[in-house]
Amino acid sequence: MGPLPPPADDFTRYSQRDLDKIIAKHDSYLKGRRGGARAVIKFGDLSDLSLVGKDLSQADFTGSNFSRCNFSGGKFSGTCFFSCDLRQADLTNAILSRADFRGAHLAGANLSGANLDAADLREGKIMERGESGMLVNKALPSFPKGKAANTIFTGAKLTDTNMNSIKAMSADFSDADLSGVLLSQANLSGANFDGANLTKVDFTGSDLTRANLSNSIMSGVILRNAELQEAQLDNVVKDEAMGKRLSEGPKTLSELLEIHRKWIASAGKQGHQMDLSGFDLRDIHDLAHYPMTAMRAVKATFLGLYLDRANIQSATLDYSDFRDCRLIKADLRGSSLKGVNFGRSDLTGANLGPLKFDTPEGHGVRLQRVNLSGSSMKFCNLREVDLRDSILMGVDLSNAVLTGCDLRRADLTGANLTGSNLDDALTEGAIIR
Repeated sequence: MGPLPPPADDFTRYSQRDLDKIIAKHDSYLKGRRGGARAVIKFGDLSDLSLVGKDLSQADFTGSNFSRCNFSGGKFSGTCFFSCDLRQADLTNAILSRADFRGAHLAGANLSGANLDAADLREGKIMERGESGMLVNKALPSFPKGKAANTIFTGAKLTDTNMNSIKAMSADFSDADLSGVLLSQANLSGANFDGANLTKVDFTGSDLTRANLSNSIMSGVILRNAELQEAQLDNVVKDEAMGKRLSEGPKTLSELLEIHRKWIASAGKQGHQMDLSGFDLRDIHDLAHYPMTAMRAVKATFLGLYLDRANIQSATLDYSDFRDCRLIKADLRGSSLKGVNFGRSDLTGANLGPLKFDTPEGHGVRLQRVNLSGSSMKFCNLREVDLRDSILMGVDLSNAVLTGCDLRRADLTGANLTGSNLDDALTEGAIIR
């Protein structure tokens, strides 16, 4: 049970100017400067105000009204939102690690790309005196008529978050990263988990009736006593292999690579090209240490692998699954990546520029461009990625971070850039329609 609020009429209304003064003092408090003061606003009305990009870590907003507020890009680590009204609030890309959201009303809120690592979204109540003088649950305001009441967590990072006993009926968790989340005894009936990463999620005793779990990653998921009536489970990735395993084949990866090396060194006269098409490679945790230049791996599963600084130039990886992979500073120059799913992957500083070859006549240079046509790069980190001259036709870059990305002469015809961040990106000569 939470604290008792004052009567509704006594809620203090704050202006943007009032809030800015409190934020300034809180900033001094965080930096240890004289005159600083921790932001404590209990049962305040801050609806429709802006906290864009602000750092209010460790603040206490118990029972306050933040409906329709803009928190986007801000930092709220350890902040108390106990029983707050956050309806229709914009929390996109906010850092909310270890924040206390117990009993918070998030209907219609947008947490796309937010980080709720270790946040607490369990049930919480604020009590008030009823007409008889007895303590009763404080009723939450009804959602505005005609407005959708679904809480939006799409693309949010909720890794290792405590969400036990939450009520999230019909909430949208599509494409979110919920790996390691505690979701036991939760009401998730009708919730949408399409494409979400549910690795090692604990759904013990939760209500998942009519939930959409299609295309999700459910490796190591605990479903003890969970209700799954009418749940959609199409194309779910589980612990079972999604294709062939190298451990089941006649040759080891090292043997295949040696044959592949001979094929490259002899220009195809000896050995043969390494072909891992249709293989599930999730069990090869050191794959990044192997040279994969000019390999073929169509419809292969690389899901969740660490491939930092991997050498994968001139490879054919069409329609493969790279969701949740780390490809920091990986070299993918000249590769064919058509229809690949890179959802939520981190490609910071990766090289997806063209390879240059002399023409047979020796009179010019031929560019072998990276082809990402039709790929999904939703919620990807593409910060400072080299995508010069790349083919990005029809690519889904919604909510991707493209800060400092080199897109010169790239073809983005038909690409979806909704919610993406192109700050400081180089776009000279790029085709963006």
